[in-house]
Amino acid sequence: MEKPRNGEKEEPKACICGYDSLHRLLKDNLNPHHFQEVSRLLTGLNCGKALETIALPESATAFSVEHGFDLQAFSFCADEELLREPRVVRVGLIQNSIALPTTAHFVDQKKAIFEKLKPMIDAAGSAGVNILCLQEAWMMPFAFCTREKRWCEFAEPVDGESTKFLQTFAVKYNMVIISSILERDINHGEVIWNTSVVIGNHGNIIGKHRKNHIPRVGDFNESTYYMEGNTGHPVFETAFGKIAINICYGRHHPLNWLAFGLNGAEIVFNPSATVGELSEPMWPIEARNAAIANSYFVASINRVGTETFPNAFTSGDGKPAHADFGHFYGSSNVSAPDASCTPSLSRNRDGLLVADMDLNLCRQVKDKWGFRMTSRYELYADTLARYVKPDFEPQVISDPLLHKKSS
Repeated sequence: MEKPRNGEKEEPKACICGYDSLHRLLKDNLNPHHFQEVSRLLTGLNCGKALETIALPESATAFSVEHGFDLQAFSFCADEELLREPRVVRVGLIQNSIALPTTAHFVDQKKAIFEKLKPMIDAAGSAGVNILCLQEAWMMPFAFCTREKRWCEFAEPVDGESTKFLQTFAVKYNMVIISSILERDINHGEVIWNTSVVIGNHGNIIGKHRKNHIPRVGDFNESTYYMEGNTGHPVFETAFGKIAINICYGRHHPLNWLAFGLNGAEIVFNPSATVGELSEPMWPIEARNAAIANSYFVASINRVGTETFPNAFTSGDGKPAHADFGHFYGSSNVSAPDASCTPSLSRNRDGLLVADMDLNLCRQVKDKWGFRMTSRYELYADTLARYVKPDFEPQVISDPLLHKKSS
């Protein structure tokens, strides 16, 4: 549990009653029996039991202590099968704040973020992580809502500086890495996209996915920089399982989650950048619901901290001009198809979350609940086909007496 130190000022809304997560607040303030029952309702049961923690190597914990980041590790199990061996994959999620003020030289900002992430990636590697995912636009401040074009300088090709930086770790630790960047598409007129690059465990680029849904809410009007992606809903078959990336705002769209599941995803990562005032009540619900509805694991990553920009901007929602988006509340977590989930990382500290997942659980939940089997895709497809036509009329049956005047 991390509480404010004496004399240390907390960022506004960065903590909950002096605690950096709801889980830690409850654990410290409820008696053990009450906490067990509350935890059962909040985080569910994995195969009928409370989620187990993992003891990580001393080398990983040493990185955490030396560099001051939150480190938590949990294990999702599946029932033992007679015809299949367990398919356990170790996943890592990194959340972080920026390293220098946004007024610093762009070269220095980017270099400082790289340096900041090195020990966190090394901790993931020493912990034996197979698939590592970084937060949305990890290689820069989240400047997209300022509407200032100068931040486009951070954009880079898929095989650019950030990818090359991460490729060395992928090879060193035999690790797949998901890197969400601001992409500059050199082959198509240098158009900019919000893109996740999938780096294979041999350092190769497996592919990329571009953000499908662009927000236009509050400060988050990102279409100044990039528009909706054109890569569909790809699933990447890696050495450690079939994975997909639902970038940030796409988590609000159930059909987006569904499409990744229809394409066979076993783990869907949601690299994000979202603030407490806008979305925190949704955060623990949407990803968990997606995991349940689609019978796959969901790994959610959110950046941390308050990023203040040199020039004030407005939201178009009547609020006075301001220089920050609010507090990025971290709280990265993993949800399983059986409705269990991990506690969240800190709301105000950098962090690494490690989770073992037995991917056999995906099929076991499909067999138990039969969501895929009992879905009526032909009905949904028919409704959608009619809905997208200009002459669509909703299927509404009105009471014939609804507008009849009383005699």
